[in-house]
Amino acid sequence: MLYDVESVEAYFEALPENRRQAVEHLHQVILDHLPAGFEVGVLGGMINYYVPLSAYPAGYHCTPGEPLPFVALASQKTHIALYHMGIYMDKDLNDWFVSAYQELVPTKLDMGKSCIRMKNPKNIPFELIGDLISRMSMERYISLYEENHRK
Repeated sequence: MLYDVESVEAYFEALPENRRQAVEHLHQVILDHLPAGFEVGVLGGMINYYVPLSAYPAGYHCTPGEPLPFVALASQKTHIALYHMGIYMDKDLNDWFVSAYQELVPTKLDMGKSCIRMKNPKNIPFELIGDLISRMSMERYISLYEENHRK
């Protein structure tokens, strides 16, 4: 993570050359498929696509006063990480993604609850990531977040 950057452009500039093109391409795919209402910025040293406070004033319970994160993109030490906060709250979406990934990508899926780790930029399924991003509206994400946060 690049904690000292304040803009998406600065994030790209701080990346090592061997990651920049893949991260920029992934960012563009996300932007092209991001449902209406979400905004983009740098939070927590990562590129974030989030529910703005104007749409969800309660913000993120873990970081009061900050917007509710939806997806984050980061260049980590050994991989490019895509954090999709909605995927672990929606079993059907998770199951669809895991299945589709296994059909498209020759390497094993390396995934945590919300983190998809991509070690080889040549194996990033850009179209699949775009499809994943487009499958959850801001309203659906807020609803899932509230259901899961209450538990």
